Amino acid sequence: MKKLNVFTTSTLASALVIASPSVFAAGFQIAAQSATGVGRAYAGDGIIADNASVMAINPAAMALFNKTSFTMGATAIKPKISVSDGNYQSSINGNSGPVSYDDAGNLAVAPNMFLIVPIDDQWAVGAGLYSNFGTASEFDSSFPGEYGGTSSIISAELALAASYRVNDQWSFGAGLDIIYGHGEFKRSLNVDANTNFRPDNAGPLFNKACNAITGSSGRDCSIPLSAKGTINAVDVDATGAGLGWNIGTTYELNDNNRWGISYHASPEIHAKGKIDGPGGITLADEIVVPLPDFAQISGYNRFEGTKFAISYTVQWTDWSKFDELATAGPDISLQKFEWKDTWSYAIGGTYYLNDKWTLRAGYMFDQGAQDAVTTIAVPDSNRNWLSAGFSYAPSKDSTIDFGFTYLLGVDVDAHEEHPGISSIDATTHTDAIITGIQYSKTF
Repeated sequence: MKKLNVFTTSTLASALVIASPSVFAAGFQIAAQSATGVGRAYAGDGIIADNASVMAINPAAMALFNKTSFTMGATAIKPKISVSDGNYQSSINGNSGPVSYDDAGNLAVAPNMFLIVPIDDQWAVGAGLYSNFGTASEFDSSFPGEYGGTSSIISAELALAASYRVNDQWSFGAGLDIIYGHGEFKRSLNVDANTNFRPDNAGPLFNKACNAITGSSGRDCSIPLSAKGTINAVDVDATGAGLGWNIGTTYELNDNNRWGISYHASPEIHAKGKIDGPGGITLADEIVVPLPDFAQISGYNRFEGTKFAISYTVQWTDWSKFDELATAGPDISLQKFEWKDTWSYAIGGTYYLNDKWTLRAGYMFDQGAQDAVTTIAVPDSNRNWLSAGFSYAPSKDSTIDFGFTYLLGVDVDAHEEHPGISSIDATTHTDAIITGIQYSKTF
């Protein structure tokens, strides 16, 4: 996001808007902490405690372990982002007309690792490394660069937690989350125009610069522009970290029936690095990205005398924290987003076939966070998760887990515009395939 010469003055206002949808992708939460969770749509993942990854959701659930437990694995996420029925209108080039795009989603792989160590009958501690936020999309030059481009967020979270068992029924836990994020965002403008430029919000500073460039003295000065080619409108490569915290509790009626409640408070990430606009102009060196808090209730019930259990989760996410995106020093509001808080509902089933094999499946309905404001590069919508998975135990103290989810989005009508430059109307659709594999062992 950032500075100016004669033509880049004309794209400064648009650069502020163009940058924000891609950074806006940082707010997307991903479920990538366990392959068992992928296999049951994360239903009951805050209480089942079939491996050490449970600490990522509910630190109190570490009290359910009586042996040291280690889990490591990876989750692969491949979204399919398509744009159809698009209508692009531009005042700076001759490319107005219908536009579409088949698949802008990039494959992302998120590793995870967890360790839970019971100290005695009451205390347990744990550490985990995983990712809770991330997204990636890339449009080539066939799509308008101010609405496509490249958007990528990679995050890593270090979790440190402790739990305390009060009695046979109640346990409590708390932890810290150190979140590191790295983002790359690129937008471009295809220009073939001869025009006079004056931004909608032009003030005395613009008039002063305009008069100096044109040699005029008017209060409504405009700059004559003549340019042809592709220019970089935004080039961002920023990194930052923040500290969050979490708390949780579990209630065990007996071995077959238990429930958990947890709350995660997420930090603001202050990302610093290259934040360049047209012509390499620097508008600021820091972006403030507010991440959402979230809370969930999970349950697990195994039917006595059977091999079958059900699990379920209800989660609330505080997406309304992501009301706007802004820089720091100077404080520039890049764009209002008006996101809404969301709810997700998951239910799953587990079938304990025998000592070696466990089968699972699940379904989740997940609300999208975008409301009145929509974007092309990183679309969002309500989603349906269809999940299945299994575990194989080569020994009494180890398991190999696999999970698969097909995520189905719905069509969303999107509108974006950069006043005086271009606008686009289109229908976006996002599906995804999520696979997870992991190895767990107790000592």
